[in-house]
Amino acid sequence: MRVSLNLVKEGTANACVSAGNTGALMATAKFVLKTLPGIDRPAISALLPTMDRDKNVRVLDLGANVDSTAEQLFQFAIMGSVLASAVGSQRKQAVGLWNIGEENIKGNEQVKETSKLLEAQNEINYIGYIEGDDIYKGVADVVVCDGFVGNVALKTSEGLAKLLTQYIKEAFTRNWLTKLSAFAAMHVLKRLAKRLDPSGYNGASLVGLQGIVVKSHGGAKTLAFANAIEEAIREVQNNVTGAIKSEVAVLLEKIAG
Repeated sequence: MRVSLNLVKEGTANACVSAGNTGALMATAKFVLKTLPGIDRPAISALLPTMDRDKNVRVLDLGANVDSTAEQLFQFAIMGSVLASAVGSQRKQAVGLWNIGEENIKGNEQVKETSKLLEAQNEINYIGYIEGDDIYKGVADVVVCDGFVGNVALKTSEGLAKLLTQYIKEAFTRNWLTKLSAFAAMHVLKRLAKRLDPSGYNGASLVGLQGIVVKSHGGAKTLAFANAIEEAIREVQNNVTGAIKSEVAVLLEKIAG
């Protein structure tokens, strides 16, 4: 892990992809590569599926920071917006702030202050608060939250996907009649299993560093790890690190002025 990160720092490698311990990777990457100017802490960002089969939503932070300030959540919004625009479409990404309700009176002071910071910036297409069920509806392109909230939601989503897969398997293997039904619906079931498989979304970006680092799931199989590598390639090709650095510099200059 340290060798790979050193290669990125030296410019020998364009990116680091690791399936190692998340905490160790984050700590080592931050020590070796350092954070970008204007960024307090890196964040873990990954894609989640939505009801729109042609659209995914990028969520951050997913566990790197369990007690983020409003300023740090604001930085996450900037980084998520730039990353989503760079590796996806070039349009201005819709950024939502995860909250327990859509009303302005909802949420803690940390979230309310973050919302004020986002509303004051025209460079970010901030659409306001969104709730947990809005994520899978595809309401926003980027969803910002504290790492504690994000990690709990991610693990719960992965567990739910496994639960649904198990329920479907049990339902179709209960007796000879259900097995026959499964055979008839095999094509549909395979497509459903593919959409529910978390490995299809493997590859979490450690954004905010002076280098590209992608975290793969520790139990990732070949296809899942390949997805993580592809994420790193997309970020390299679109110079995500440079794009985030430029955007943060512009916003900092505007705030200072």
